[in-house]
Amino acid sequence: MTLAVLVLLLSILLLLWPFLFYPMILNALPARPVVRARPGDPLPTASLLFCAYNEASALPEKIANLRALKARYPGLEILAYDDGSADATGALLDGAADILTAIHGPGRAGKARGMKTLAHRARGDVLIFTDANVTLEVEAVERLLGYYLDWQIGGVLGSLRYDGANASSSAQVGGLYWRIEEALKDRESRTGNVMGADGSIFSVRRNLYPDFPDSVLDDLTVSMSVVFAGQRLIKAQDVIARETMVARREDEMRRKVRIAARAWHTHVYLRPQLRKMTGLDRFKYNSRKIVRWFGAIWMAAGGLAALYIVGSWSLLAAAGLLLIGGGLLAIGYGARTGPLAAITDIILAYGATVRGIMLAARGRDFTLWAPAQSRSGNEARNNTTPGKGPEA
Repeated sequence: MTLAVLVLLLSILLLLWPFLFYPMILNALPARPVVRARPGDPLPTASLLFCAYNEASALPEKIANLRALKARYPGLEILAYDDGSADATGALLDGAADILTAIHGPGRAGKARGMKTLAHRARGDVLIFTDANVTLEVEAVERLLGYYLDWQIGGVLGSLRYDGANASSSAQVGGLYWRIEEALKDRESRTGNVMGADGSIFSVRRNLYPDFPDSVLDDLTVSMSVVFAGQRLIKAQDVIARETMVARREDEMRRKVRIAARAWHTHVYLRPQLRKMTGLDRFKYNSRKIVRWFGAIWMAAGGLAALYIVGSWSLLAAAGLLLIGGGLLAIGYGARTGPLAAITDIILAYGATVRGIMLAARGRDFTLWAPAQSRSGNEARNNTTPGKGPEA
């Protein structure tokens, strides 16, 4: 009984750690200031890079946004990589040759390969990375570049705002998760370094861009290279990007599996450098990533411990608790909105993350991707190659 209670308490602690205790510790740490550009200060040059695969429905809005950014910051170099699209993506990119340079890949190679191709072609002092379905506020480039006048800054993340967060329970859970994620990054940035970026909007100094295999997450690998180089990776709250939330549960779960698998490959690849980080950064990395990645295991261990404790009092009560829990999950799985659907989506998200890590540990590699149907409106295709799983 004592062991079961300890397992239950430890499981609760680990589940809550990234979202409650870790932020409390970050709040207690001293802030590290950032030197900001003043009006009239010369800004570094910049190249904006993005990859696209079957994004014909998203590109008209994206290209209009790029035109606005280019008008605001004429010196901005814009490079786009078409990863063998089967729709009008390539033609739309070619049609915007007045503001961007389109590079057409020979076939499906994946985002990491595409971004490396673009980075090697770019000429800007700062490389700005974004996604084909993401738009930036018109002042974003100028604001982002202003942070680089601080010589300690090697990378800057923007702030992502999701649209369509009320479309379904999956979108609501995803929106809540992302608001928590953004708040954690803000706290990490305030105290030193953010522990990695996502692909929606981030930037690094060009001389810090690393080499890496196609199997890893390029955004996490590239952004962490700043930390490994001894410079600061920060988040800018005034650099805003917008993206539409994935609405369908199936799309979101496939996305979770894919990202988790590639995150694990990235973790293994970066492990020697991760071990050389400062104690504070290692604490941050483990708190925000490792502990959260295995949330399904903490949840399962806590659930089994709770059943054992209840069963030690009454087997009938334990059986009833199990049946009620299973029934509520079944109802939640069948629903698309409401509290039960949201709780089910949280549990499934934890499960999808662990599944992705297990697939990666067994050698599965996810290098290709396709836009989610419930976000882009495209007919997403499952693309597979030998030894690789579908991405959506």
